[in-house]
Amino acid sequence: MIDTDSVACESCTAPAPGVVDASDAASRAWPRVDIETNPYKAAFPLFTEHPDIAFLDSAATAQRPACVLDAQKRFYETMNANPLRGLYSLSVEATDAIARVRAQIAGFIGAVDDAGKPQAREVVFTRNTSESLNIVARSFAPSVLEEGDEVAITIMEHHSNLIPWQQACRAAGAKLVYLYPTKTGELTDEEIAAKIGPRTKIVAATHVSNVLGVENPIEKLGRAVHEQGGYLVVDAAQSVPHLPVDVRALGADFLAFSAHKALGPMGIGVLWGRFELLDAMEPFLTGGEMIDSVTEQGAVWAPVPEKFEAGTQDAAGIYATGAALDYLVNQVSYHAVQAREAALVHYAMSRLVELPYVTIIGSIYWDRHHGVISFNIDGIHPHDVASILDMQGVCIRAGHHCAQPLLTWLGVENLACCRASLAFYNDKHDVDAFIDGLGTVWRTFNG
Repeated sequence: MIDTDSVACESCTAPAPGVVDASDAASRAWPRVDIETNPYKAAFPLFTEHPDIAFLDSAATAQRPACVLDAQKRFYETMNANPLRGLYSLSVEATDAIARVRAQIAGFIGAVDDAGKPQAREVVFTRNTSESLNIVARSFAPSVLEEGDEVAITIMEHHSNLIPWQQACRAAGAKLVYLYPTKTGELTDEEIAAKIGPRTKIVAATHVSNVLGVENPIEKLGRAVHEQGGYLVVDAAQSVPHLPVDVRALGADFLAFSAHKALGPMGIGVLWGRFELLDAMEPFLTGGEMIDSVTEQGAVWAPVPEKFEAGTQDAAGIYATGAALDYLVNQVSYHAVQAREAALVHYAMSRLVELPYVTIIGSIYWDRHHGVISFNIDGIHPHDVASILDMQGVCIRAGHHCAQPLLTWLGVENLACCRASLAFYNDKHDVDAFIDGLGTVWRTFNG
């Protein structure tokens, strides 16, 4: 018997905690992918440098293939100039390179017109998902939120998609409303109907939970809030690395993700928004490149997207992000990513449920997890688990995962848990090392 992931609270409709029979946890049909061999690791220099490491922390940041590192280096070696600020050939080349990546990303997330043309001007470059979400909460929310309105988010949100809405609601006198999942991490139709109503102006939700690994019904959330005349904000930081994302199909009004979780460089984020919304918003930061003209007492902003891109951008990082997405889509493919990660999660879950001292946080069914498995070991603090695994060459994350309200609601002891997050470049050896390491952890504390 394995503890499930739900607790009851006065303000939610979720069921009380219970136990379920885990005998069929690994019985569902799964893609029969060869995870013994690994055709991908050779493309990642870190694994060449550290061949014995089992890296299971890709939800925090992915590893980078050589083509991404080469692209970043190539920018500095062949076109290093400040984009948008020079008329000489190097600067023009750098400007064109960023423009191509902007259009590439628009196509990548389905930001296209009816003829299929990428709407590049709807793509804003930021530093990360957190900054992208803050732009929406600081620059868009004040234009639509009034006293008595509501913003609905899920209890699963990363702090980056929670704290900005706390502050936006506080500033407007609006109410922050939480949607709570069932014990298997599902947002039900009943919960959506109960929490999204006439006062709801904004729904902000994670596409995939960074703790539970569950994919949320974003399309349903979008339809529900649009019926009320509101707007949908999607945190896609954990979905872009694992599954195709289409802003039109999702019904999103804004969507944010980070390059570094999708094989790209750190320090590059993307905010996509519908053009008419971005165009009406005030800028989040001011300074160079986001202005059209300046007088002693005023300024006229540059058009979207430059209006939101104050100062010198990480041009090399943007260029390398293009290489990362090209590698993900064209050299690996989402089909291969999803099939391989499904097989890896299936194998890992089937091994974990055999360990009587492990409690899975979230669904015990492998097909409810997009690369993320959170768990705890009975009587052993997650920090100790991670430290001992590190000595075995296994890298996992331990802590609250920037999701303290979720762990509080779940009743997780110490507001901390372990998280193993898999990617397509992992293999059976990595999972076996992880499981063997957990045995070492248990024996260290229990003889």
